[in-house]
Amino acid sequence: MKVIAVASQKGGVGKSTTAVNLSAYLAIKGKPALLVDLDPQASATTHLGVDKTLENTTYELLMEALPLSQVVMPTEIKGLDLAPSDKRLGRAEMELSASKGYDRESKLKLKIRDATKYDFIIIDTPPNLGFLTINAMVSADIAIVPIPTEFYGIKGLSMILDLAKAISEDLNRDLRMKYLLTMYDRRTKMGKEVITKIRDLLGEDTFNVIIPRSIKLAEAPSYGKPICLIDPESPGARAYSKLAEEVMS
Repeated sequence: MKVIAVASQKGGVGKSTTAVNLSAYLAIKGKPALLVDLDPQASATTHLGVDKTLENTTYELLMEALPLSQVVMPTEIKGLDLAPSDKRLGRAEMELSASKGYDRESKLKLKIRDATKYDFIIIDTPPNLGFLTINAMVSADIAIVPIPTEFYGIKGLSMILDLAKAISEDLNRDLRMKYLLTMYDRRTKMGKEVITKIRDLLGEDTFNVIIPRSIKLAEAPSYGKPICLIDPESPGARAYSKLAEEVMS
């Protein structure tokens, strides 16, 4: 079982889009996957067509004595399950911050460690570097950081690198960082320059695939489906299929 956190300190970089579509394509390619929505905005949950009030969410998973099995629900894609979120999860950030417990950084890790029925667990995180994101990264073997190929794409990257270093050193976690270039518009000179700069800076830790800017990807959440069920031949769908192959290898 591999655990992957999709994390960024910024919103609007393709984080939830990546978490949902990577999970979907892993499942399609025969790798049972669990998507854990750890974002109080519940973007990944909504993206998978769940927009109703739920009794059990990742808030109950983290903050109450509820096992993972009572939170997980199936999705439209065979082999892909979801641990959903809703706005109640916003309380968890405050409660974790106020907690003095020794395990406040590892609550999620303790809950998912026995989920061996899955080949991959993908965790979507809030667009900040608080305790929910820390829980995701402490649980993870790999953190995927989406970087938009825009002027502000690299801005703030040092913050998440510093967090990863602190987790590795202070919490004794061997966390590997991987970087995903997103929202690429090949018509712009800026996009090409950002790609060159990121590849020079981060080298082989950058995925080969680049996620294009895509109207289909942007529209998919409104249908409550991943891109593979909306337009599997679109450039965005093909890119996420290739990302899944890179992750599997």
